[in-house]
Amino acid sequence: MVKQTGYMSGFGNEFATEALAGTLPDGRNSPQRVAHGLYAEQISGTAFTAPRNSNRRTWTYRIRPAAMHGKFTPFTQAHFHNDFGQGPVTPEQLRWSPMPMPASKVDFIEGLFTMGGNGSPAAGSGIGIHLYSANADMSGRYFYNADGEMLIVPQQGRLVICTELGVLEVTPQEVAVIPRGIRFKVNLPDRESRGYVCENFGAFLRLPDLGPIGSNGLAQPRDFLTPCASYEDQEGDFELVAKFQGHLWRADIGHSPLDVVGWHGNHVPYKYDLRKFNTIGSISFDHPDPSIFLVLHSPSDTPGVGNLDFVVFGPRILAMQDTFRPPWFHRNIASECMGLIHGAYDAKAEGFAPGGCSIHNCMTGHGPDAATFEKASQADTTKPDYIRDTMAFMFESRHVIRPSQQAMDAAHRQAEYIECWAGLEKHFKPA
Repeated sequence: MVKQTGYMSGFGNEFATEALAGTLPDGRNSPQRVAHGLYAEQISGTAFTAPRNSNRRTWTYRIRPAAMHGKFTPFTQAHFHNDFGQGPVTPEQLRWSPMPMPASKVDFIEGLFTMGGNGSPAAGSGIGIHLYSANADMSGRYFYNADGEMLIVPQQGRLVICTELGVLEVTPQEVAVIPRGIRFKVNLPDRESRGYVCENFGAFLRLPDLGPIGSNGLAQPRDFLTPCASYEDQEGDFELVAKFQGHLWRADIGHSPLDVVGWHGNHVPYKYDLRKFNTIGSISFDHPDPSIFLVLHSPSDTPGVGNLDFVVFGPRILAMQDTFRPPWFHRNIASECMGLIHGAYDAKAEGFAPGGCSIHNCMTGHGPDAATFEKASQADTTKPDYIRDTMAFMFESRHVIRPSQQAMDAAHRQAEYIECWAGLEKHFKPA
């Protein structure tokens, strides 16, 4: 692969990059003849008439146009889909142990396992939540998702995501976002990798407004990195896999589709290091709602209500006095899927391991387990509590998360998860 080194910083910027000098046309997008014998092709991530501040599109200058491939036929991957659970959804708290590593060679696409979701690509709203466990490069296989953008959260093992707009090297505690329709392949430099993926069928992810926080804090735009142009000029017997309307399709392709020599625009892949998130918190008493941990969100048609919120709980200092410091017991109108990337989560003493996940749906009660409650209730709150060596996150949605049947039947589901609250004692002492 021919590429420039490094990244361009910023969120939602208009970028311009070329791997071969003189590729980008000057003052126009589609000249009669593109330099170096390339083809001009636009990728539109939003409607042409979307407001300027929310319009997403990229002009690419490539060796062959994306229309060149064989006929699509169904592609069988029984575990990756948008057929979320049918029938009644249990209000029970749900939790899973980490997915086991595959026994045979499995690449990133083959290793995706649907946990649940809501909405649909057809409705243009909702999310799909998946785990992945893989131990092989995507050799000769390329993929794109026409249904939504993909938020990828590795938990174990690095990912090298080669996209048609450049290469993202992503480590655990970093995340990557691949926009709708962008073609890519995933290589595994550490041989094994495991993590989480959230498909966003709604409005594209963006940085939240900061309101009274002011102009700084949370995730900063300059910490988001977009790759410089790269390209592959390869011919061979390759496979292009597409996700379209909740199902997978494949087509033969005689060349690498990662053949963009130069591009400019803002419909782009990017990565972000979660360790750079600037946490805001209370320095008096109580602690604010978990919305202060919001990294990215996909807004819905209701102001202030997210189609998808991506929230992260990293290292921080808890200094609130006379306050129960772990997350309180709560019931939310929003539905939550939580994962753990690294270390331990401060609301669970045991059972919630890195690579595992939990689903707490709308108005389902949850909070710290019995051991955490007892410890936090007796803690000395005149001294700060340093939460170190941890990284947890949450996919949160306005819609109920419908767990897939395969997730409910999975061997790594913790069927007795609810027992973590069984030890909570009655402390009531009437006057």
